[in-house]
Amino acid sequence: MRSQTAIPVTVVHSTACHYCDDAAKALTLLAEQFDIAVRYVHLDTPEGQELVIEHRPPMTPLVLVDGDYFSSGRLPRRKLTKLLTANGAELAQAHPVAHRG
Repeated sequence: MRSQTAIPVTVVHSTACHYCDDAAKALTLLAEQFDIAVRYVHLDTPEGQELVIEHRPPMTPLVLVDGDYFSSGRLPRRKLTKLLTANGAELAQAHPVAHRG
């Protein structure tokens, strides 16, 4: 059975990057449909530099899904949607979790 935790999506972004801005907008919309936890890391931070050295993206944003390289540059929305669907990250709208008090 799959864990009930959100799939982590890490975005390494840079200043004045229109693909970064576009990815942020797309991920905001996808977060309404899928159980994802998006975290933004600026390229100029030590963590951002580490991730760039490790994954060697040709451009920003670098997008990691569950710690694995997913894309760089323009975010491929259909490909990401397909991956999230395959990983069962869709929000359980038909069977909401009951809150216990």
